[in-house]
Amino acid sequence: MLFSWLFISWFLQMPTLIFIIAFPSCLNDTKHYLYQDGTVIIGAFLPISIIPTMMNWKTLHFDKENGLRINVQEYQLVLAMLFVINEINSNSNILPNTSLGLEIYTLPYYERNILRNIFYWLTGLSTSIPNYSYRQQSKSVAVLTGISWQTSENIERLLNLYKFPQLSLVPFDHILNDRSQFPSLYKVAPKGESLLCGIVSLMLYFNWTWVGLVTRDDHSGNQFISHLTKEFNKNNICLTFVWAISVIGETMYHLSNSFYFKIGKTSAKVVIIYGDIKFIFFETENIYRKFILEKVWVTTSKLLGSKYPEYNMLSLSHGILTFSPHHGEILGFTKFIKEATPIKYPEDSFLHFLWSSNFNCSFSPTDCKILENCMPNASLELLPKKKFDMVMSEESYNVYNAVYAIAHSLHEMILNKFQIQPQANKDRNTYYPWQLHPFLKNIQVLNSVGDHVVLDWKKKTDPEYDIINLWNFPTGLSLFANVGKFSPRSSQGQRMSVYEQMIQWPIKFTETPQSVCSESCTPGFRKVIPKGKVICCFDCIPCQENEISNETDMQQCMKCPETHYTNAERTQCLRKTITFLSYKDPLGMGLTIISLGFSALTGLIIGVFVNYRDTPVVKANNRSLSYILLITLTHCFLCPLLFIGLPNTTTCILQENLLRLVFTVALSCVLAKSIIVVMAFQITAPGRKTRWLLISRAPNLIIPICTLIQILFTSIWLCTSPPFVEVDAHSERGYIIILCNTGSTLAFHGTLAYLGVMAITSYFMAFLSRNLPDIFNEAKFLAFSMLVFCCVWITFLPVYHSSTGKAVVVIEIFSILASSASILSLIFVPKCYVILFRSEKNTIHAIFNKRLHRSKTLFKL
Repeated sequence: MLFSWLFISWFLQMPTLIFIIAFPSCLNDTKHYLYQDGTVIIGAFLPISIIPTMMNWKTLHFDKENGLRINVQEYQLVLAMLFVINEINSNSNILPNTSLGLEIYTLPYYERNILRNIFYWLTGLSTSIPNYSYRQQSKSVAVLTGISWQTSENIERLLNLYKFPQLSLVPFDHILNDRSQFPSLYKVAPKGESLLCGIVSLMLYFNWTWVGLVTRDDHSGNQFISHLTKEFNKNNICLTFVWAISVIGETMYHLSNSFYFKIGKTSAKVVIIYGDIKFIFFETENIYRKFILEKVWVTTSKLLGSKYPEYNMLSLSHGILTFSPHHGEILGFTKFIKEATPIKYPEDSFLHFLWSSNFNCSFSPTDCKILENCMPNASLELLPKKKFDMVMSEESYNVYNAVYAIAHSLHEMILNKFQIQPQANKDRNTYYPWQLHPFLKNIQVLNSVGDHVVLDWKKKTDPEYDIINLWNFPTGLSLFANVGKFSPRSSQGQRMSVYEQMIQWPIKFTETPQSVCSESCTPGFRKVIPKGKVICCFDCIPCQENEISNETDMQQCMKCPETHYTNAERTQCLRKTITFLSYKDPLGMGLTIISLGFSALTGLIIGVFVNYRDTPVVKANNRSLSYILLITLTHCFLCPLLFIGLPNTTTCILQENLLRLVFTVALSCVLAKSIIVVMAFQITAPGRKTRWLLISRAPNLIIPICTLIQILFTSIWLCTSPPFVEVDAHSERGYIIILCNTGSTLAFHGTLAYLGVMAITSYFMAFLSRNLPDIFNEAKFLAFSMLVFCCVWITFLPVYHSSTGKAVVVIEIFSILASSASILSLIFVPKCYVILFRSEKNTIHAIFNKRLHRSKTLFKL
């Protein structure tokens, strides 16, 4: 324990030489960087120094920082502090009778030396003695620190021992929000939560779903990775790689060659960089130039200045998109910078050194003063923009707000002190830093541009962000163009606004770059993510039948309603056309003509039979049965008309039931004819019972009996599951077919089987009497007609069940016409031929001669 305390004491007392190479010796001898006296003093530790890239930090002495250079861009922080203090001192409404002063120290480059300068400031000596102050009366009330959270954390742990208020200029970081750990630390920067939403919105705006991420390997970087990954997952954006860069000291980074090879290997065209970005371009040699030029860099901090002009950093960084918190323009700041000269601020040694470096002034290294031979009318405005920017940076704006917060808190504290102790004049000009805490916690004021200055992170609001695009036209001259804005407090669809036509992309791109793992799935396709791949890498699969996708990158295809169908591209649902077998269709018209034609032909045959009713041909074939059969066939030929036209419930019932009824009558007539023929040739003697049955016309009773049986089947059918109108939306693409459903399948096939039994029975009866001798024996015609009838309906069944849509109706109509035509043509056409064209055979004399000739022939045999 004793050894540890001795070591710490030795460490804190070691001498230091801050600016040995880059700084003149006069700057090394100064106890502070810049001092301006006032009633109260605000201290500041700002990162003014940087280190050459090629220097090996491991070889530096522990108590020295060799090779340090001046960061000209960060000098704007000093000017911003001078400006705001002068502005407040000239304002009689803030801190009347009280002036602000400043005391600025350069922030040591390495964290190991940070606390050493803090002790210098606390003790007022060029050596560090803990718990000792050389100052008789300290005027310091607060201190500003930046630019990393590690620095602010380390300083706070020391200053908190003295309850000294510390205002951190570091970008907003939740790690410093814990008041129990950091009770004396206040953050000036606005909240950074909306920055994540802004980056995500920009990715979605350009449809960049395959991006890389580079960040610092520290708590802030790890936190950013975690939060950004969550937001990306919500919006289907993927990180192709994440590279965390090791941090050494305040702003020094270590980049390996593998980093640039990783950049070159990735297919992503967009890379997001969180934090300071200059290091990537500073350390880029010619071998890595193409890796930088082939990417769009989206950053969270501006790229300013260049240490190595030979690498032409501006050409490498052309086209960068940067998110910068939006703030108003501070009036008078640019004018103040223009007028900041060594003559106006002789105590600022750095201005003298800057003038000697850039405006050819003679310089005295002993007292850090310029002598003569300066460029006339020299000012910081003449410096190149890549070296020094006249526009107030985000960090300078935080300095401006920090000083305003301290000034207003002091003002409130002084007023409160007068109200509590109006008579205690002796202590009115004595201020203790710890007394400022209650007022800093609750401070809420408007600065000169109307922006809110709040130090309590719970009361902070998300700022708007400007999207800045770096132009390098002409080459070597930089221009930051505002090409968009992100407003987190706007409605969801209006947060991001981008002026795309103003964006200058990196020189490798001739149009807006695309950064995706897989090309978008066009309408008509859906995304399928192969197993083992991330959501951004997918395949495009066509939508299935009757499914569409009308947007890009759809996860699922949408099914069209039953009343719609898909177009050829499967991008939209089209309404189906309602159709049915109409009389206007060519097929419907043709079947109607055939049906009416056969009906008319049947009517003509009826007329022939009626006209020649007394001839032997008509008499010999049972005229009454022939008339019934012909009339029934007429109705059979007219039944197809019920199948044509728009179906309704009535026509659906009549289609099947009326058809089966008339076919039953027709087949029962044929059956009766067949039985009569068989019975006629079985009569060999008078008085036999068969003769009596034939004379009494008993076979004709078959017709009503068979018909009643069919009526019974039909009644059961209608009572259980009658036919109904059906809508078929699947058989034909683009059409909704209206047709009749038979209802009960069992009844449909049962009644059809009943007709088949009748037809087969008629066939066998006629087949048995086909060779019986008689000149007018029609058994052969009856048998053949029934054979054709059975073949038609047996063929009908498989074809009917394998067809869909209107084809079902057409097949049934064709079967009706074919079976009816077979009966008509095979039974009655031969008779009509004899009646009309061979009338000599249709006489009693001809019949008698033929029978006599047959008898003689038999006698000879």
